[in-house]
Amino acid sequence: MSLEQRVQRLEDLHAIGQLRARYCQFLDDRRWDDLANLFTEDGCFDGLSLVRGRAALRTFFPNLLEGPLDAWWHFSSNETIDLDGDTATGQTWLYQPCVVQGTPQIAAGRYTDSIVREPDGAWRFAVRRVRFFYWVTSGTPWFPGRYDYPAADLPS
Repeated sequence: MSLEQRVQRLEDLHAIGQLRARYCQFLDDRRWDDLANLFTEDGCFDGLSLVRGRAALRTFFPNLLEGPLDAWWHFSSNETIDLDGDTATGQTWLYQPCVVQGTPQIAAGRYTDSIVREPDGAWRFAVRRVRFFYWVTSGTPWFPGRYDYPAADLPS
């Protein structure tokens, strides 16, 4: 590979990592339009439901809060990316504390992604699939804003 091709590859790998990070941040910050725009126009989320298309995704994600889910926080790691031109596949591990009907829970799983570079140059999810390894009730009650350790409750 030429130096230019190598640099482009590194930029693409970085952009895909940023796409995955933004997914977690936009989901947790409830930035629904920004989240949906991380998917191709006909992009698919395959997880708690099978949802296809940006319009459907813009409705699906906020509606999760209308059901039993009260809050969630997404942490991802152990990314793999197999890059082939304008397409990429790979996996990311997920750790997800959440609150379901007032009860704290912990979930962990794996995202499997199909990602494409769109004509505008942006990388977007064609398919983002999540499968959980476990989803269990936490032994100690916790919720947003609870601090049992006083030093953790610092002003922002």
